[in-house]
Amino acid sequence: MRIIWLLIQASWLSATLAILTGVISGVCSARLIALINTAISQNATQPMLIAFAGLAILAFVTGSLSQFLLIDLSQNSVYQLRLRLSRKILAAPLRQLEQLGPSQIFAALTNDVEAIANTVFVIPFLCIDLAVMGGCLIYLGWLSVWVFLIVVAFMVVSIALVQLLIGLAYRHIRLSRQEVDQLFTHFRSITDGIKELKLHAIRRNTFFEEDLTVSAATFRRQQKTAFKFAALSSGGGQFLFFLLIGVLLFGVPEVLPSTQAVLPAYILTLTYLMGPLGNIIQRLPNLATANVSIQKVNQMGLTLSQNAEIDTVVTQPTLKQWHQLKLAQVVHTYHDPEVDHLFTVGPIDLTINSGELIFIVGGNGSGKSTLAKLITGLYTPESGEICLDSKPIIDTNREWYRQLFSTVFSDYYLFKRLISEDFSTLDKQAQTYLRKLELEKKVSVQDGQLSTTGLSQGQRKRLALLSAYLENRSIYLFDEWAADQDPIFREIFYTQLLAELKQRGKTLLVISHDDHFFHLADRIIKLDYGQIESDEYLAGEPL
Repeated sequence: MRIIWLLIQASWLSATLAILTGVISGVCSARLIALINTAISQNATQPMLIAFAGLAILAFVTGSLSQFLLIDLSQNSVYQLRLRLSRKILAAPLRQLEQLGPSQIFAALTNDVEAIANTVFVIPFLCIDLAVMGGCLIYLGWLSVWVFLIVVAFMVVSIALVQLLIGLAYRHIRLSRQEVDQLFTHFRSITDGIKELKLHAIRRNTFFEEDLTVSAATFRRQQKTAFKFAALSSGGGQFLFFLLIGVLLFGVPEVLPSTQAVLPAYILTLTYLMGPLGNIIQRLPNLATANVSIQKVNQMGLTLSQNAEIDTVVTQPTLKQWHQLKLAQVVHTYHDPEVDHLFTVGPIDLTINSGELIFIVGGNGSGKSTLAKLITGLYTPESGEICLDSKPIIDTNREWYRQLFSTVFSDYYLFKRLISEDFSTLDKQAQTYLRKLELEKKVSVQDGQLSTTGLSQGQRKRLALLSAYLENRSIYLFDEWAADQDPIFREIFYTQLLAELKQRGKTLLVISHDDHFFHLADRIIKLDYGQIESDEYLAGEPL
């Protein structure tokens, strides 16, 4: 099963030791049952008491050791799974992550990993139960080969019937998991679109009745069906167990009279086995759920790995001095199988000189943000080339190239932890910028962390600007930064903050609709439907 393979991948040595100690515990338990049978049929003696105590202690010690090993192993495997999946997501191309969507990624990181973690937790107990069953079956075979063969044949048929029911349960669990992605999408609609839903009663009711309710009902139906089959398999297993006891009590003596003497030992052992067997059957639905989740996580991991970017850690200092950044015939196309027409940005021919203040303008949907992602290396061009001082940017150095940029995109995310080149003075620098951004009364910084990010949209964007300041990169890109600012601070941004960054030798790329500040730029690049319509130098084209 996939869940067992997950444990083996975490540490085959620990898994082997855990299985070995579990087998010893199971054999000891079986030997205890045999000793109890002997003590019942004969008079208990002092050696029997000593053997009983020794076997009980050995079964306890080896069983506990097996569980400890498997608990450590299971938790380590879940830990590795979370980090491995997160690392693959971080290494995946941005465009691919956008196509997957946050709902599917979030469902894998939460729902699937949680299902695996909950099931992995019971694996230690499941292994002990299996070991006990194995030991008891060996003892039953030693008592009577013929009766053992009858029991094994009956169990094979029983397991096949139970497995059929479990297979049906597994099928519906898989279908319910497919619905989880859609359900998470609707949950995000509630949190992200709550204002729109509150303002439009028809939209709210339609969304609730035709989207959320339908998806939740589908998930409920598949889950109910799955667990009903699982319950039927559990009840059927118990019924078949009692049927087996009936066969041994009333059928076997008629066919094999010579086995009459060992039947009490068989009945006692099988009755003891009912506990471990019931535990195993009860946990099978959880195992099926975990297997579906592992399959889903593996599929996502495989998908992400197919186009994973080269994962490199940049240890060299970020390049400070450069002269020209060139885009030559760069093209990016949005491929959507559900849309007949494709939106293409490019081919783009563009030269950016160090220290320039460039405004990127154009209507909505003209390709400004896509161009920004191409320039910053977040999108890999489908064709064409990006060069920094004649050095082509390719897969092996793209991560290094990205370190040139500090950005505040329109859909930015604000981290509470700040990053700076000099952590020893980070708090002091941050407080200085907080005063400049008029946020010192609302936010403080301690040990490199913001005290809060729960501010208005405009104030949060100022904190994002603060974070970009502290990064002290060579190129700054602001995507409609001033859109959420009041008129006074909007003017401060264009006339003071950008001017200060330019004086520090930074290259500034500003996506903006504020045409009454365009005169402050060195250049204005206008886009229209993915093409550069004009590239105007306001202070004369540089040599």
